[in-house]
Amino acid sequence: MKPSREQQERYMREALALARAAQETGDVPVGCVIVRGEEIVGRGQNRREAASDATAHAELEAIRMASQALGRWNLSDCALYVTLEPCPMCAGAIWNARIPFVCFGAPDPRAGCCGSVLHLGLEGFVPEPEIWGGLLEEESLALLRDFFRGLRKKEDS
Repeated sequence: MKPSREQQERYMREALALARAAQETGDVPVGCVIVRGEEIVGRGQNRREAASDATAHAELEAIRMASQALGRWNLSDCALYVTLEPCPMCAGAIWNARIPFVCFGAPDPRAGCCGSVLHLGLEGFVPEPEIWGGLLEEESLALLRDFFRGLRKKEDS
């Protein structure tokens, strides 16, 4: 049974809170939650700057936490909610974890692999996750815009 729109928005709001936390530490504001049933089993936020690690993306953190919480790598009974469309690395991790449902907020026209630049689901990988984009898109985009505006102001100073 698919979560209601109200439940989906609640999960995305959790991801947005994690994105704000990432922004507070100087990272690009991206947050992610993984849900099994109605329980959040994984949380992640972008930590590339904080960890000096190119792989410290929100989705990978959430996948690791969910796998640890459930004691398995196969997350085929889970759903992933993320504030920004997954990049190639994260899309690959989502596929490898067998997550069947992905919902993202803002599209990523530069690196998105759930429809913007590439569509993982159309490349012939099996199983193909169901992907929904645009949930709380404006809130997700506003966080990103504010963050990058702030960076540009610092660079101009």
